[in-house]
Amino acid sequence: MQLRFLGSGTSMGVPVVGCGCAVCTSSDRRNRRTRTSALLRLDERRILIDAGPDFRAQALAAGIDGLDAVLLTHSHFDHVAGIDDLRPLTFGGRHMPIYGSAATLADVRARFSYAFDDSSTGSTRPRIELCPIAGAFAIGTLPVQSFEVLHGTWTITGYRIGGLGYVTDASAIPAPAWAQLGGLDVLVLNALRYEPHPTHFSLDEALAVIAELRPRRAFLVHMTHNVDHAEAERRLPPHVRLAYDGLEVEV
Repeated sequence: MQLRFLGSGTSMGVPVVGCGCAVCTSSDRRNRRTRTSALLRLDERRILIDAGPDFRAQALAAGIDGLDAVLLTHSHFDHVAGIDDLRPLTFGGRHMPIYGSAATLADVRARFSYAFDDSSTGSTRPRIELCPIAGAFAIGTLPVQSFEVLHGTWTITGYRIGGLGYVTDASAIPAPAWAQLGGLDVLVLNALRYEPHPTHFSLDEALAVIAELRPRRAFLVHMTHNVDHAEAERRLPPHVRLAYDGLEVEV
């Protein structure tokens, strides 16, 4: 499997609009973070994890010309706002399957109600198929394990696909999910900033989770402009790195 980090930033992205801090004005391209999203390639299959407001630009940068499925972690704006940009990938009558929890997909149906309104004529709309999931499921012949993690007061979805574990926007990992994350080759985990936050892991909290789960490698995502890439990486153990937009890793 090949994993490409399409975006690695938090909800406001980096640079933050109107901010002149050292990270927002940095010349290090790794400090330019669009909203967190990833593309997984397995043989001929291509699976998108989250479709945020930067998806159009991310797809163009990655040369995405087709997708087999979309996995959603939750329905916050920075993870679903790019669903309309799936439109050109569904031309020709094909419906794009979008997998997520029942609660996440209910929000998607409400926010993108026009996509399900057959009375609309004269304009295009994304052709999407909502696929509620709980626990284990499959995309074609590919087995996927979903599990619940906590995002403050929200319950959202993490995923395990083979040796990959993908968790973003988490503030706690309950015991049932913990059991799904052993023996990983690659763990993707959110690390918002250095200071504690009520709805996201801080850098130290993320490192503590990684130390207990012991994946072979870990990549941190969903960072704010409080985190300078080069400075933060000097603090990390060798098997833990900050992801950055465009980074590709083998799983």
